[in-house]
Amino acid sequence: MEAIDFYTIVTIAFLGSFGHCIGMCGGIVIAYTSAKVDPKWHKAYQGAAHLLYSLGRITTYTVMGALFGYLGSVATFSGYGVAALFIFAGVVMILTGLSLMGKLRFLTAVEHSLMASRWYRETFQELMGSGSLFSFYLLGLLNGLLPCGFVYFFAVTAASTMSPFWGAVVMLVFGLSTVPAMFGLGFFTGILQKGRLRQTMVTLASIAVIGYGLFMIYDATKFIRHPERSLLHCCD
Repeated sequence: MEAIDFYTIVTIAFLGSFGHCIGMCGGIVIAYTSAKVDPKWHKAYQGAAHLLYSLGRITTYTVMGALFGYLGSVATFSGYGVAALFIFAGVVMILTGLSLMGKLRFLTAVEHSLMASRWYRETFQELMGSGSLFSFYLLGLLNGLLPCGFVYFFAVTAASTMSPFWGAVVMLVFGLSTVPAMFGLGFFTGILQKGRLRQTMVTLASIAVIGYGLFMIYDATKFIRHPERSLLHCCD
């Protein structure tokens, strides 16, 4: 993975977190903040609770990235196979960007909540009722399992690395990049849900996602022209 890829991942994840992630997971953050965070707690203790929640999400995402990277690594890809994977990833990114803009219902179609699952609902309710600091971490782990089109987008990127290590790194970087928005929402409940700031972030994230999708498709043409090309030199 080239450095520019990580800059792009950070940009897309950071901007997208102020738009899609707040819309998708903001309700959970507001719920646990209202139910579990005592206003009388010291600010440092409150901050630790929010960080543990994000750490739980990041843990789930990182494990998911390693699994997708492994799946990509065990599959046998010729140069044409790599090109097909890159084109698929690029198309998913473009559809994600258009969905963030409100032009398509792509993300809505792939996001099916697990809340209807009895196991998920009971575990969620139990954690919401717990007063322990560690329960925030467990709640983050659980939240990371929620089907999310934005997470799927990065999971495809992780698979395209064809490496469990780099797949985990991709999802780790993604998770870390979403912390400012989710942490801020926990501290300033409601502020980031409304107004022009969120819409601006959504627009910028959409443009970045679509641009990166087009770049991935362009990169795929290099493998079509040179099928012997190595993935390690895909950005040359």
